[in-house]
Amino acid sequence: MSEPHLDDAVLSNLLSIMEDEYPLLVETFLSDSEERLRSIRAAFAESDGIALRHAAHSFKGSCGNMGASVLSGLCKQLEECARQGDLASAQTLIGRVEHEFAIVRTLLLPGRA
Repeated sequence: MSEPHLDDAVLSNLLSIMEDEYPLLVETFLSDSEERLRSIRAAFAESDGIALRHAAHSFKGSCGNMGASVLSGLCKQLEECARQGDLASAQTLIGRVEHEFAIVRTLLLPGRA
């Protein structure tokens, strides 16, 4: 069985902690994620492996905090590709990260939690 896109236990915990502020947390995560994806794309376009590694690392952490474990794992792989200077594999992974983020965004939009 494949790993779920979102960890319901993490989301439930965040909801119980944040209560009425939970929708703002989700909104902030989504807008922040869009900016992180722009940074990843820009670093790749400039063939800047260091910036790509940092952007992937940063996105990995925020995804993990939101329970987006598949997305976090893809960012970890992207971070490692950037560390090794493997931009060919990085390009494929960026596409997978973008696709997974689109799924996560859909799942997190209002009405889910």
